[in-house]
Amino acid sequence: MIIKQISIFMENTTGRLADVTALLAKAGVNLRALSIADTADFGILRMVADQPDEAVQLLKDAGFIARETDVIGVEVPDHPGELARIMALFRDEGVNIEYLYASLEHKVDKAVIVLKVDDINAGLAMLEKHGFSTIPSF
Repeated sequence: MIIKQISIFMENTTGRLADVTALLAKAGVNLRALSIADTADFGILRMVADQPDEAVQLLKDAGFIARETDVIGVEVPDHPGELARIMALFRDEGVNIEYLYASLEHKVDKAVIVLKVDDINAGLAMLEKHGFSTIPSF
């Protein structure tokens, strides 16, 4: 299943992340996964929320640059070597992983990772072929 990720481009300054999370919390938006990548001046906050469309609109209305991207959420057995196994499957199938991050969601004996791949349909087909469960939302 494809899920919606929100990417927010923001200044790398003290309190900016607090501003974003407070805005979303006040509106009742729950964050299910997040990652931040930074440069000297700017950062990209990537997150999965339970209300992505509403979150993007709130952020834009508050002056943030925000957009939605299609990503895959996949359950992976929570055991040593499982991430390496799934990475090898993507490599062997020729699907490039642009980035990934872990979710705040954790199920019994399962971890949830969020993947951005160069060919989302090929990625989904590969995961299904190898018996991995994708999640439609958090």
